[in-house]
Amino acid sequence: MDVLQHASPDHTHHLPETGPPLRALVITGSVGAGHNGAATELVRRLAAHGIGATYRDYLDALPRRYRHLLRDGYAFSATRAPRVFEWLFRSEERDSTVRALTMRLCRLACRDLADWVGQGYDVVVTTFPFAAQSLGMLKEDGTLTAPTVCYLTDPAPHRLWLHPRIDAHLTVTQATAAEGSARYGLPMAPAGPLAPAAFDAPVDPADRQALRGELGVPADGRMVLLVTGSMGLGDVMASVRAVCGVPGTVPVVLCGRNERLRQRVAELPGAVALGWRDDMPRFMSAADVLVHNAGGLSLTEALVAGLPAVSYEVLSGHGRANAATLARAGLAPWPRTPAGLAEALDQQAARGRVRLPALPEEQQAVHVVAELARRWRAEGRRCGTAPAARRRRQPPLWRRQLGAAAPGANSAS
Repeated sequence: MDVLQHASPDHTHHLPETGPPLRALVITGSVGAGHNGAATELVRRLAAHGIGATYRDYLDALPRRYRHLLRDGYAFSATRAPRVFEWLFRSEERDSTVRALTMRLCRLACRDLADWVGQGYDVVVTTFPFAAQSLGMLKEDGTLTAPTVCYLTDPAPHRLWLHPRIDAHLTVTQATAAEGSARYGLPMAPAGPLAPAAFDAPVDPADRQALRGELGVPADGRMVLLVTGSMGLGDVMASVRAVCGVPGTVPVVLCGRNERLRQRVAELPGAVALGWRDDMPRFMSAADVLVHNAGGLSLTEALVAGLPAVSYEVLSGHGRANAATLARAGLAPWPRTPAGLAEALDQQAARGRVRLPALPEEQQAVHVVAELARRWRAEGRRCGTAPAARRRRQPPLWRRQLGAAAPGANSAS
């Protein structure tokens, strides 16, 4: 499917690109590292296409107390109260009190977002689901008129990612796009992974053996790279013990920035415990299988590297949803027991490296974003006016829906 056909009218003859360079606003959300990783890579690719991109964190548009709620509340509930987190996740899929409160939070962010998007951008992109809702609200009342794109970093589609006024919903894989389009009735299109090209590089046998030697992995051993995200969330110890129980297997556990977890894993005989790493391409080249519990950035990077993956002891909410989507698509099995994990590791290691098929250039995320920006700029020149937000005499819809909330709420502690 050509997502550009759904996003905006096609203009066969584009005006020549004159005047200032095209500009893009890329909005991430600093809850974990997955949203930031995709946004950072998109900014880099846009720059390579001659498009100036500004990177902003959605949480900066929220009152401070809500920033802490999203960051700390996510970490606490996902690990300490998984049933509550699952209930919250499912409640967002229907018209519920939980969803109503989330939409109010997204309206609060509209105050600052309206200032951000009003700075003459030709396209606005987000890699964070809450931001998709806020941008949709700004589109609804005309505050934002430039084209908008939501890039789903999760394998599983979810209602929070989707807004009917967003011009294009892009996904990493065809499986996510097909599932989301069928479930929600909105056009979605695969746009490929947003991961650095280093993950797609051929494996260097010498470097692979050198790193395995540094980590203490025997030449005939199986190296399982166990990733826990930037926060080291979930029942990681259960996963490590299960991997340690598979003969001939060495778990190399990346504990993110969770130093307490790293110390606990280091106490387990046979396990290699590491903190945050910036050389993930090397680790994925050295590993035989990846074990993940969330389906986030590391899973996407593994798909690019062709490293076979297994979902195990997954987080509630999005972790379970992502594992289910990956299993249905044949991208990563989801065993539930240590015996099932051992079997899955054998099968995935025997499969070897299988990389995602490359998408045609015109379907890739950076091309879709760049083309929407070009069309927007060209349309503005045709009309003889610069693309700009419409002015309204009455307060915008999102502000009226906030009721009596004070305009200065974003500075509240």
